[in-house]
Amino acid sequence: MNVLLENVIVIENKLIAHTESAENVLDFLSSSHHGLSLQEAKQRLQQYGFNSLPKLKQAGVFRVFIHQFSSPLIYVLFAAAALSIVIKEWSDAGFIFAVLLINAIIGTVQEFSAQQAAAALQDLVRTCSRVLRAGDSYEIQSEELVPGDIVVLESGDRVPADMRLLTENNLEIDESLLTGESSSITKNADVILDEETVLADRQNMVFAGSLVVRGRAHAVVVTTALLTELGNIAASVLGKSSGKAPLLVRMETFTHKVAIIVGVAATIMSVIAFMRGMPIDEVFLLAVALAVSAIPEGLPVALTVALAVGMRRMAKRNVIVQKLVAVEALGSCTYIATDKTGTLTVNQLTIKKIVLPNNDSWDVSGEGIEPEGDVTNNNKELLIEEKKLLERLCQVAVLSNEGFLGKRDHGWTSHGDPMDVALLVLAHKAGFVKDDIKERYVETAMIPFESERQFAASLNKINATTTYTYVKGAYEKLLPMCSLMATTNNDVVIDINLITKQAENLATEGYRVLALVSGEIKKEEFSDNQLKNLTFIGLVGVIDPLRSEAKDAVIACQQAGIVVAMVTGDHPVTAFAIARELGLANDQKQVVTGSELKQKSGNIDEFDTLISTARVFARVEPTQKLNIVNSLQRNGHFVAATGDGANDAPALKAAEVGVAMGKYGTDVARESAELIITDDNFSSIVAGIEEGRVAYNNVRKVIFLLISTGAAEIVLFTLALLSGLPLPLLAVQLLWLNLVTNGIQDVALAFEPAEGNELKNPPRSPKEGIFNRIMIERVILSALVIGVVAFLVFQYLYAQGYGLDAARNGTLLLMVLFENIHVFNSRSETRSVFTHSPLRNHFLLFGTLAAQLIHIGAMYTPWISDVLRIHPVSLDYWFDMLLISIIILIVMEAHKLLRRKISYR
Repeated sequence: MNVLLENVIVIENKLIAHTESAENVLDFLSSSHHGLSLQEAKQRLQQYGFNSLPKLKQAGVFRVFIHQFSSPLIYVLFAAAALSIVIKEWSDAGFIFAVLLINAIIGTVQEFSAQQAAAALQDLVRTCSRVLRAGDSYEIQSEELVPGDIVVLESGDRVPADMRLLTENNLEIDESLLTGESSSITKNADVILDEETVLADRQNMVFAGSLVVRGRAHAVVVTTALLTELGNIAASVLGKSSGKAPLLVRMETFTHKVAIIVGVAATIMSVIAFMRGMPIDEVFLLAVALAVSAIPEGLPVALTVALAVGMRRMAKRNVIVQKLVAVEALGSCTYIATDKTGTLTVNQLTIKKIVLPNNDSWDVSGEGIEPEGDVTNNNKELLIEEKKLLERLCQVAVLSNEGFLGKRDHGWTSHGDPMDVALLVLAHKAGFVKDDIKERYVETAMIPFESERQFAASLNKINATTTYTYVKGAYEKLLPMCSLMATTNNDVVIDINLITKQAENLATEGYRVLALVSGEIKKEEFSDNQLKNLTFIGLVGVIDPLRSEAKDAVIACQQAGIVVAMVTGDHPVTAFAIARELGLANDQKQVVTGSELKQKSGNIDEFDTLISTARVFARVEPTQKLNIVNSLQRNGHFVAATGDGANDAPALKAAEVGVAMGKYGTDVARESAELIITDDNFSSIVAGIEEGRVAYNNVRKVIFLLISTGAAEIVLFTLALLSGLPLPLLAVQLLWLNLVTNGIQDVALAFEPAEGNELKNPPRSPKEGIFNRIMIERVILSALVIGVVAFLVFQYLYAQGYGLDAARNGTLLLMVLFENIHVFNSRSETRSVFTHSPLRNHFLLFGTLAAQLIHIGAMYTPWISDVLRIHPVSLDYWFDMLLISIIILIVMEAHKLLRRKISYR
C-alpha cells in the first residue's frame, strides 16, 4: 500500500483529523496552505481514483429475463412440463413452456422499465470545486479531488469531500442529509476535539454531501470517495440484500404448499388408479392431468400483470417502484419509520409565530421560501396599529439581513443563511421587499453575525441627520441592549421577565427563537459593546414546518392500521413538538433519545421493549436507525423506512420496503430503496399504501379464481375415478382451460380498480398467509359446486351415449362457462355482483366475452379442434350449459349474503 495512503488511513482510524491541529493534518498529508503541485495531484488521482461513490451496477435485460424464472411456482411448472415430455405429451409441454415465456417477457419489460425510470432520477450534473494548487486557484471537477487538496468553500457550495478546516469566516454548514439535524452547524477551524466527539459536533470538520449556508473557508481534503463519512454509509449498504417483500414471502409459502398438495394428490390418485387396473401409460396421463389441473399455470402471468398494473398506477401518483415484487409491499407494512427533515417537514426554516411584548401572539401561514401566506391575530386581519408594529418588525428583519430571496423564471430562489431567508419571506408576506426598504434606508455600517457574538446589526440613515440600528439575534444577547419595548399604542419600559418567559414558551413548543430590536443611535456608538437604549420590537418563532399534507397523511396511515414513528437527529423537544402536531405522540414518555438507545443496546429484550412503546426517536445516529428497524422486525412488524439523506440508507436497505425521496434525496438513499417518491411528498406514501393494497387484493382475487377452478377440476377427476368413469378431460383440454380461456380472464381481473375500503382496514398480519378463513370457505364451496355439477353433466352425457369425446366436449364447454361466471364472483369477497358494475373494469368485461368467443372459435378451427378433440355445438345446447353454469353465481351470492348477515350481528 502507498505510504501516503497509509497516512490517510492512520488519520481516519487512529490520528483522527478532528483531534489534530490544522498544521499537523497538513504535515500528515504532505500538503501546505498553497495546496499540492499539479504533478503531485495527478499522481494521487492515479493512486486513489476518482472522488465518487460506486453505483450499483444495474442488471442487464438478459439478467432481468433470467431472474423471472427464479420463483418457486415456476419450478413447479417446469416439473409439470418435464413430466409431459417424459410421457410424450408434446402439446401439454408446449403450452406450459409458452406461458413461462410469456410471463418472463412481461416481467422483464415491466421490471427493466422501472429500473430505467429509477436510474433517470439520478443527479447527472457534475459538481465543481475551487482548489489551490501550487498557490494558484483552479476550478476542477469534484471527482478529481485527492487527499491533500486545499479547497475554497463559499456560501452555496456543496462540500465535495471530508475535510479539516484550515481557516473559516462565519462558516455555517447544513449537515441535515448526513446527520438528520435540521439546524445549520457553526464551524470553528481552531478547536481541537476529543476522539469520541460525535459527527454532528465536529466543529473543525466539514463532510461530503453537506451544504455551505453562510461564510467561507479554506479546508484540506482528508478523505475521498468511500473513505468519507458519506462513503462509509454507502459502503454499509452496497451489496447487501434488502428485506424480503411481504408478497414474496407469502407467495413462496403458498407455492410450497401447492407443490406438496399436488405431489401428494397426484401420487394417491395414481396409486388408486393403478390398483384398479389402469394401464401404466394412462396412469402417467392421469398424473399429468391432475398436476395440470391443480397447478395454477396462469398465476405467473396474472401476478406479473397485477404488479405491473400497480406499478403504473403508483407511478401516476408519484411513486416509482424499482422492483416489481415491491408494488404491494407498502400495503402490507404494519409500521412506517419515517425521517423528519425533508420528509415530514419541508426542510426550509419558516417563521410561524410572532410574539409581541404586549403578549399578542400572531400566526404566520405558509411554509418554505415561497412568500405565500398572511400574518393574522386570532385568525383575523391585523388592525391598523398592529400593521404599523408589523412594519417596524419587518424593517429589522430586512435591514439586518445578508440573505437573498428573489423570483426567477422557474419560481422563487434563495441563498444565504436559512434564518435570513426566513425573515425575508416573512417580510414579503407582509408586503415589504428588501430592495425597496434598503433603498429608503441606506446602510452605512454592518456588524455581521458570528456565533460568538450571537447577533447581527446594521446602521441605516433615516434622514440626513438621523441614523438607526436594526439588530436581530439571540434574545439573551439583545435584552440587555434595550430599555423600551414596543406595543401597539406606544413604547413602554421593558419587562425583561415577561419577554424571557415568552421566549422560553416558544422554545418549549419546539421553535427556534429570534429577537428583533431597533433604535436611534449615533454612528460613533455603533459597535459590538456600545449598543444600548434600544427598543425591543418582538420575538419570532422559527421552525422547519410540517408539509401541509403531512398531518392528513399520518392520520390516513393510522386509520389504515399502520403505526407511524418519527426517526430524527433533532433535539427531543423539537422532535416532540413536531410529533405532537402530527398526532404521532401526546406524551413525552413516547420520545426515546439516541443516548437511551445506547444504554439499552447491550440487552436485546430491554432494547426491543423500549422500541415497541416509542413513537419518536430523537438524536439518533445512522447505525441506531438500522437497529430500530431490526428491533421492529424482531417484534413482528413488516417495516417501511422512509428518508432522503445518506444517513437513512442502512435503514432503507434493511427494511422490508425502503422509501426514498427522489426530488432532493441523495443517490445513496435512492439506490438503497425499493420505492422512490418523486415529489418528496409524505402523502404520496398514503397513495402508495392504497395502490399496494389494491395490487395485493387483485393478486388474491386472481389466486382465488385459479385455485377454486383448479380445485373444482380435482373434484371432477376424483369423482370420475371413484365412479370408474374415464378421464372427464384430457391434459391438453385442462391446459386450454387454465391457460387460454381462464388465462385471459385472470389477467383482466388484475386490472380491477380499488373497491374503496382499502384504507379503512388494518394491514394483514405478517404471519397470515394468502389464504384466510373467508377465502378458504369460498374456495371449498365454489370448488365443490363446480366440480360436482360438472361431474354430473359428464356422467349424464356419457350415460346418454354421446360418446367419450362428445361428453368431454360438453364438459369442457361447461367449465369455460363456469369460469366466465365465476370471474365476476371473484371481484369481491363481500360485495354482491349486482352492486359491482362490470363497466368499472372494461378489461374484465371484454376479456370474459373474448374467452368465450375464443373457445367457440376453437370449435370451428380444424387444427385446434383436432388437438383439443372438440367440435361445434348447437345454440340450444350452449344455452342449456349457460343456465347450468349460473348455479355458481346463485350459490356464491347466497354465501356473501349469509356472511354479511353474520357480520351485522
